Amino acid sequence: MRVSAEDFDPGAELARLEALPGGAIASFTGLVRDDGGLTALHLEHYPAMTERAIADIVAQACARWPLLGVTVIHRHGTLPVGARIVFVGTASSHRVASLEACAFLIDWLKVSAPFWKQERRSDGTRGWVEAAGADDARAKAWGK
Repeated sequence: MRVSAEDFDPGAELARLEALPGGAIASFTGLVRDDGGLTALHLEHYPAMTERAIADIVAQACARWPLLGVTVIHRHGTLPVGARIVFVGTASSHRVASLEACAFLIDWLKVSAPFWKQERRSDGTRGWVEAAGADDARAKAWGK
């Protein structure tokens, strides 16, 4: 688990998971998307609180599914459109466990991770991002 302003290499992260003795790797890489005039996304957080919350949800995923390895990386700071923002990778002996755990973790990160996200637009406006209803529904389906 890593929270950092630094970029990451998804290929290197996948290679670490593939080196484990499992049979299935699932991953998700999230990018700052271009939502009509968006130039950057700025993420703020309290390091100790964020790291503790992510470690707790990773522990829950490991208790819920038979995982051999988990990687969660979330960036903070000002990220331009197209920048990598988040990576979740899970390894298990079986594809269903790996896929479900990966989805569970990214759904939690999307709605519950203690990050504050501010959109920065080409016209100079800024606005804080609220969780979308569909994201909340997905997270709720996991019992979170």
